[in-house]
Amino acid sequence: MSVRKERRTYTLDPELVDYVETIKKEKRAESSSSALEAILRDSKREREHRRLEAAIANYYSQLTDAEQSAEREWGAFGETQFPTE
Repeated sequence: MSVRKERRTYTLDPELVDYVETIKKEKRAESSSSALEAILRDSKREREHRRLEAAIANYYSQLTDAEQSAEREWGAFGETQFPTE
């Protein structure tokens, strides 16, 4: 199912316009809009990745010593479950 896109107009610094055109060439995008969309999707993905990393770090930093020990034990057990070559 195709999502209908919205037409928008933005004013950018010439340096950023050049960057969009560079990405357009690198990704062989059909248009500058496609290149800009790719840049924004990459940025959104990276931002979500950082948010998840922070949430995971926050979770583990709040574990008690006993919980951390149990996590280490489960990790050590898990490592023994992988086949060796």
